[in-house]
Order: sequence, then structure tokens, then C-alpha cells
Amino acid sequence: MSTEATKPTNFIRNIIEEDLNSGKHQSVQTRFPPEPNGFLHVGHAKSICINFGFAQDYQGQCNLRFDDTNPAKEEIAYAEAIAEDVKWLGFEWSGEIRHAADYFDKLYDYAEELIQKGLAYVDDLTGDQMREYRGDFSTPGKESPYRNRSVEENLDLFRRMKAGEFEDGAKSLRAKIDMASPNMNMRDPVIYRIKRQHHIRTGDKWCIYPMYDFTHCISDALEGITHSLCTLEFEDHRPLYDWVLDNITIDCHPQQIEFSRLNLEHTITSKRKLNQLVVDGHVDGWDDPRMPTISGMRRRGFTPAAIRDFVQRTGVTKKVHTVEMSLLENSVREDLGENAPRAMAVLKPLKVTLTNYPEDKIEELSSPNHPQKEEMGKRTIYMSKTLYIDQADFREEANKKYKRLVLGKAVRLRNAYVITCNEVVKDDSGNIIELLCTYDENTLGKNPEGYKAKGVIHWVSAEKSLPAKVRLYDRLFNVPNPGSAEDFLATINPDSLEVLEDARVEMSLGDARPEDTFQFEREGYFCADRYEHKEGQLVFNRTVTLKDSWAKIEAKG
Repeated sequence: MSTEATKPTNFIRNIIEEDLNSGKHQSVQTRFPPEPNGFLHVGHAKSICINFGFAQDYQGQCNLRFDDTNPAKEEIAYAEAIAEDVKWLGFEWSGEIRHAADYFDKLYDYAEELIQKGLAYVDDLTGDQMREYRGDFSTPGKESPYRNRSVEENLDLFRRMKAGEFEDGAKSLRAKIDMASPNMNMRDPVIYRIKRQHHIRTGDKWCIYPMYDFTHCISDALEGITHSLCTLEFEDHRPLYDWVLDNITIDCHPQQIEFSRLNLEHTITSKRKLNQLVVDGHVDGWDDPRMPTISGMRRRGFTPAAIRDFVQRTGVTKKVHTVEMSLLENSVREDLGENAPRAMAVLKPLKVTLTNYPEDKIEELSSPNHPQKEEMGKRTIYMSKTLYIDQADFREEANKKYKRLVLGKAVRLRNAYVITCNEVVKDDSGNIIELLCTYDENTLGKNPEGYKAKGVIHWVSAEKSLPAKVRLYDRLFNVPNPGSAEDFLATINPDSLEVLEDARVEMSLGDARPEDTFQFEREGYFCADRYEHKEGQLVFNRTVTLKDSWAKIEAKG
């Protein structure tokens, strides 16, 4: 069995192909196992695409399982948000959502099995003592004085731990492996601890909870996972993954395979640091469009297809590297460039009065929704005596390279007429507040006779346009690797958000629904805000500029 020829070859795909061709596995079963203790970010998007993607490519199944073993940090709201993110990215999990908590009874039984085999013991050392006994990379660990308790005593103590006879932290259950192992994870790791904490699924049934490394491998095995795909930081945990499964009575032994995590420039993915950004008010919540969370990227207007394309472009390797932000932005530009309808929006309006245009005339003109896609149809734009153009599209004087409106010269209005600026009106402070222009009625759809219009600018009718709030988002950090800075907060880009309260947009955008995406002609790609945009209150977020505005800056830097 093989996948489509268009799929790129990588070491995981080679392993799967070999397993299927050799008959080791008849089908592919993967899983995505997040802990419901926060919002997913762009790094998780890679894991989602890899686990669900490989299952999809080989007509297999992928489970969504919450590894909910730390009730102190887990919330139902996080679990619901994660499930929504997975669906939004375009994937469906196999059957019902699974939870490690569903296996707590079986996990407890496997822990007792290890005790009965003399492979686990109840320890009275405190956390600090345990760290002291563990040693370091140059010093072997020391055995706990409680390591050689009898099977009977360990079973009794473990059952009493379960019954709630001991205080939190008073005892733990540890696997008995090798205190001299060069792999620190194999130096008698804790597999159960006492923690009186209400669990989002099991309530107060348990006062002992299994550790992640013990839970995860058994959960994989119970679900019949064939390929347990995870990021590279779990490579040192693989010997423990295998040790647990090798020493309990269970039929399935999945293969853990590690790939490099996604590190993205101008971004941090540390939950602690992301939480600090939220708590300290540097951003407006976990779904702020500047955040690298999936919910933030969605609100900003990044599309599922663009994110999936970006993940595919980053590749599947074991090499640790950092990806340029431009790669993600280019994936978004390509997707929206192909699929987003066009519209005109004047972000910083400057009034234009056409002195020779009839006073009460409103003219309906036609404009394509996409210049390369006739099937996307056309929309109506309105011409009137008073217009708005962008402030940046006018200069009183300019050199020959400036191809917008200049005093005394002509420019074409997009999909409309050629106009000439004849006079500038200023306020008492010398600020330009209005342009007095004339239009050439013979230039609709054709070039003027006897003179030349140097450029094309966007515009909207003053009478037939709508007010809108527009947020111009940019990269949150102004250095490629903010996580390595002594104070990552000092690297926040002060220009990461500009809010324009007085923008004007064409009438067609009054029908935009939350999350609809558009190319605002000559400005960039924008998305109707997921939460705040509604009829009578138009709010658009800039997804990405038309071109990479950071390329020259970073080349100089």
C-alpha cells in the first residue's frame, strides 16, 4: 500500500511504507495527544498535520486523545478549544474523543503488576531528596533507602496511597530500573504521585494520578496505535516508553518515532511566556491575532489550507532548525491570492471632490471579484461627486517614480475614470483636508486622449461606502529569536498593532461575514473579525501585507 506520488518522501513515510509492505502492520493508526492545559499553537499545528495527515494518506485512523494526567492545570474549556482547532484545520478523529482518564483503572492495575514483578516500589523520599539522589550527567544516582521494600509492603503502601491514607507528596510509586543509567529518564522515574485535585472527568474519585511517561505509552497500546509520532524532545523518553510496555502484560507495542518540532522566527511557543503576554496585557488574550496560537492565527485570517501548506513546506526531519516567518506568510499570500475576492478599502481617507461631476448623480460601475477568475463574478461599485482616496496616494510634488495622484497631474481610479487634481484645500494648520479634482467622462474602460495617467489608485464613494475599523497587525517581536533574549518582553515590536477607526470600505463589504477573507486592493489581505464584526459594525484584521515588508529590513540587519 502506498500514498499518492505527489506526497514528499521523508523518514517517517519510509518507515510506514516498510511496515505496510512487510506485513508488520495492515493499517496505520496514529493519535494526537495534547494535554488540555492551554491553547494550541503553531507548533501543535505541525503535530496535528503530521499525525492526522499520515493516517489520512494511508486510509488509516487518527485518534484525538487528551492526556489529562495533571488535573491542577487542565480545564474543559481548553479541551473544547483544542477539538475545535483540530476540526478547523480540516481533520476528523476516529470515533469518540478519548481521554487518558478513561484508562485510570487499567493504569492502576498495570502499576500493581509492575510491583508484583518487583519492578516498582513505593518511595518516601521528598522531591528535593529525589533530585539529590538522582545525580547528574556526570554522576550516577544513588538508590533510595526504600528501593528494596518487599512486594507485599509495596502493594500494601500503594493501595493505601490510593485509599487516601497519606498526605500529598508523602509517597510516590517509582519504576525500579537503573539509578546508574546514562539516560536520566531511566533512573527510577516516578510513575504515580499523590495529588488531591479535582479532575475534569473523574471528579474526586482519585487522589493518586499516573505520570505522563507511564500513561502515554500504555494509552497508545490500549488504542492499538501503530506509529506514535511525537516531537524530538521525547527521544530520550523512548527507552522508558519501551521499558514500560516490555514489562506489562499487553498485546500491542507501538513504535515511537520522533521528528523535529516547529520553531518559527519572530515567535515564541513557550506556554509560560505566552501566558505572561496575556496576563501582563501585552496582547488581548490567547486569541489575539498576533499570538502564534491556532485560535489567534484563525482570527487573523490565516486559512487552514495555508497552515497545512506551510507545515508541508517545513518538511519532516530530525534536524532542529528555525523556519523563517516569511515561509508562513508566503503560504498565506498564495492561498488568499488564489481564493480571496477583491474589494476596495480606504484605510486613511482623504476627501476628493470632483468639481465637474453632477451633484446628485450616483453611478453604478462593475468590478471583477477576482482579476484571474471570471467564475467568481462581479460586484457593483459606486461613483459619486465626493470620493475618498488614501492619504498616501497623494503628493503635492513628486518625482517621476511616484505613480499616484500629484497636484496638476492625472491618475486612474481603479475600474473607473481618470481624474486630475487641480487644487489642494488645507486647514489652518496646513494639513491637506480635501482635493478638488475633475474627472474625464470619456475614460471609463479606455485611455484618455492627448494626455497620460501615470498610475492606478483605489477609492470609494463618500456617499456609497461604509465606515469600518481596521486593525493593521504585524509581527509581535522585532527580532528573529525573542526566546533567547535576556528579556523577551523587551523585543516586542511596538508597531505590531495599529488601529484605524475611520476607514471607509466599499458597499459590498457590508455583506461580509465573520472570518470572510478579502484582498483589499493595493493594501493587503484582510479578514472580518471572528468576534467583533457584525452588521453595522465592520471590523477587519490585516492578515498579511501584499509583499514581505520585512525582507529588506532583515537583509540590512
